[in-house]
Amino acid sequence: MQGTVDGFSYGVITPIAAFVMACFGSALGLRCVTRSLRAEQSFKPGWLSLGAASIGCGIWTMHFIAMMGFQIRQTPIDYDVPLTVASLVVAVLVVSVGVFVVGYRGSSPPVLITAGVITGLGVAAMHYLGMAGMRLEGQLHYDTTIVAVSVVIAVVAATAALWAAVSVRGFFPSLFASLIMGAAATGMHYTGIAAMSVHLAGGAPRPGVSGDSLPSVMLPMLLGPLVFLVLAGVVVMFDPLLVLGEGEWNDTPARKHESTGPGRTDSPDMPGLPGTAPGPVTPVPGPPAWTTTANRDTGARSPGEESTRRQGW
Repeated sequence: MQGTVDGFSYGVITPIAAFVMACFGSALGLRCVTRSLRAEQSFKPGWLSLGAASIGCGIWTMHFIAMMGFQIRQTPIDYDVPLTVASLVVAVLVVSVGVFVVGYRGSSPPVLITAGVITGLGVAAMHYLGMAGMRLEGQLHYDTTIVAVSVVIAVVAATAALWAAVSVRGFFPSLFASLIMGAAATGMHYTGIAAMSVHLAGGAPRPGVSGDSLPSVMLPMLLGPLVFLVLAGVVVMFDPLLVLGEGEWNDTPARKHESTGPGRTDSPDMPGLPGTAPGPVTPVPGPPAWTTTANRDTGARSPGEESTRRQGW
């Protein structure tokens, strides 16, 4: 018996919420990758790890928010908790590999393609491992062509997002890149759903979790990644480089040396004025010092003093 797959049992609520979470996680992750590359004094492994975890948690959260609107009308659905949690771990670990490749190997086309393929495969693996965690009275079958399309979407989106993280400066371009990655991740999810068909087993359905009570099962599993994303958002929000961009307030010692070293004429009177290195200073002669107090007071000068004064001038 063929099961009826419905991925929109709550209408557009779950797709929109899933898209928002995918964009949020992608935005945090890409900004963290940018942070690790732009600031020479930053703790690169920490920022890259935070970025990879944000992308992984954001996409995993997107997947299971979207799955709240998923149901097979002829049978209840339950979830294998260890396998579901394993899909989150796989997403974070595989995305971490791609992010660290970009963070330490640069932004050349071969590096970006390699990192994008790894990251995209991690996103796809998370999706299909999460789908494998479903428990129902039947078997899941996939259309190979549509599955391949969903994987290509994930790889292309991941590659484009990583390129934007290492190549595009500014908050709004990075935000646009995160919107693209969020849209692609959500599109990959629903493409994967479209590739699936369910063949129900005969007999009475196994008692399980119905579509109406499914959120009560999923929300506890979503709580941890959601809290992590909020904390990551707080870290990003209070980091001045990620909020304000590059400026004098975050000058590194190398930048300060460049701003005050040879080739600039910085001075207390005209700070920051570009030019050439200052030359030797020629002292300006001042008026002669009077040697006789009485003459200074009365204005009278002796012939010797007058001669000395003229020589000084």
